[in-house]
Amino acid sequence: MTRLTNNFTLAELLRSDTATARGIDNMPGSVERANLDRLAAVLQEVRDMLGHPMLVSSGYRSPALNRAVGGSPTSDHVRGLAADFTCPGFGSVRDVCEAIAASSIAFDQLIYEQGARSEWVHLGVGPRMRRQVLSWSPTWRYQAGIQRLVA
Repeated sequence: MTRLTNNFTLAELLRSDTATARGIDNMPGSVERANLDRLAAVLQEVRDMLGHPMLVSSGYRSPALNRAVGGSPTSDHVRGLAADFTCPGFGSVRDVCEAIAASSIAFDQLIYEQGARSEWVHLGVGPRMRRQVLSWSPTWRYQAGIQRLVA
């Protein structure tokens, strides 16, 4: 097991039920692998700030996996620069987003993502590091700030 930080492993950032179920190769190239080190370092900062384990639902996605899950062709997941996660021990997904947004942690995009049956944090770490904070739902798409978009 390749440990990237105190609390994150490479396997955790590569794991995908969809890739396993469909036999999709989800191994990163050398550039994406280096980006995963950078992503893990920022995730560790978030973990340290929140003080609770994070459950990563999506980290790196190979182009084939990204297509299979309906991801954007320009997704930072494909470059190893984004992760989706929750942190139930800390609080709601919205609470987690608000804590990250209020922190001094550097990030490119922080998105409070809200699906029909679940919510998650999307954290992107590059390449621009804009500290852009958004909310997203299938109906409302992207909206500025952290806001409830689904009832």
